[in-house]
Amino acid sequence: MESFSLILAIVVVTALAFDFTNGFHDTANAMATTISTGALKPKVAVAMSAVLNLVGAFLSVEVANTISKGLVDETGIRPEVIFAALVGAILWNLLTWLVGLPSSSSHALMGGLIGAAVASAGIGAVNGDVLVTKVLLPAIAAPIVAGVAAMLASRMTYSLGRKADGKAAAKGYRAGQIASAGLVSLAHGTNDAQKTMGIITLALIAGGSLAPDSDPPVWVILGAGLAIALGTYLGGWRIIRTMGKGLTDLQPQQGFAAQTSAATVILASSHLGFSLSTTHSVSGAVMGAGLGRKGGVVRWSTATRMFVAWGLTLPAAALVAALAEWVCRLGDWGTALVAVFLIASSFAIWRISRREVVDHTNVVDGDTVGAGEPGSVEPSEPAGVVTTAMAAVSPPPAGLTEDLAATVPAPAATADPKAPSAATTV
Repeated sequence: MESFSLILAIVVVTALAFDFTNGFHDTANAMATTISTGALKPKVAVAMSAVLNLVGAFLSVEVANTISKGLVDETGIRPEVIFAALVGAILWNLLTWLVGLPSSSSHALMGGLIGAAVASAGIGAVNGDVLVTKVLLPAIAAPIVAGVAAMLASRMTYSLGRKADGKAAAKGYRAGQIASAGLVSLAHGTNDAQKTMGIITLALIAGGSLAPDSDPPVWVILGAGLAIALGTYLGGWRIIRTMGKGLTDLQPQQGFAAQTSAATVILASSHLGFSLSTTHSVSGAVMGAGLGRKGGVVRWSTATRMFVAWGLTLPAAALVAALAEWVCRLGDWGTALVAVFLIASSFAIWRISRREVVDHTNVVDGDTVGAGEPGSVEPSEPAGVVTTAMAAVSPPPAGLTEDLAATVPAPAATADPKAPSAATTV
């Protein structure tokens, strides 16, 4: 077997950089609802998620094998092709993070790999059966299954807890939400860290450092786990804000139902080797849980933006990766040019993000911590036309009407009927 070449080293480093962006891009999957409902403090939540992501990386290699052995034909794939695929995936991750959209890191990687492989070896380099059965179909089914399960689970929890003491039930659901958030983090490490393991293993096979059909070496598993854990700890605060309050307002019961449903879907898919998107699964579960509460609604304007980003992820990453592969074909200086472009673009995106900083100190500003509960804060983002219409015809949660009536003062009587009352001037 050949020695560990410079281009192979560049590919491994770039793959770990992608894994890092995957970590902070997808932190919201596990911890957005836990943070938004107040079950955990932001920094505690991301630290817990980071540790469990690392543990999850060691639980399975089925998804890694799907990528390294199944999605594209190993023969004829050069390390430069994989480098180009990673460039497309990283740039899409950073762009969607900048605008706070929870798109799929998994599909960005899949799109990049497909685009670079097709540009290098033609359409025959992609195994269509694997693409359909283990990537595209799970992409459609996962959010639907998780959403329906979360909606039914939310309704069941409200029904079963109707006669329970409110404060005791809320504490119990918050504890359950912390446990389910940990399960999502473990599932995320099991599914998403494996994608980087698979891409590094594919690069090692392409570079001659591993025999074909090899499983990921231990150092690859450890490196991928550490990279995604570090990215998770730094926290993708922009996407956490969107997932936690931009889609819907969740109470602890709904957060518990959403996270448990999503974790179940992700773990089952990891066991079967399906390279699904944890983002799709969790987003679907959050929307389903939002509709599972009486009077609960989904902000469809935000959801529509998210759906558009999901649809663009594969083709956009594929196009950038194909262009990067074409430049890399020009030789070593072409690969160097692509590397410089990646670094410069990443720095530019980071500089733009500094114009409006979102971090653990302000990630829940304007959030709703339990609609209808005392001390809740209304969301700063407009609800949108569909949400407003649904809210208008949906009855409020039990007890909310009485609470509002008790807190709104009656208009003061005035001698002049044209004079404004105190209530209208507030």
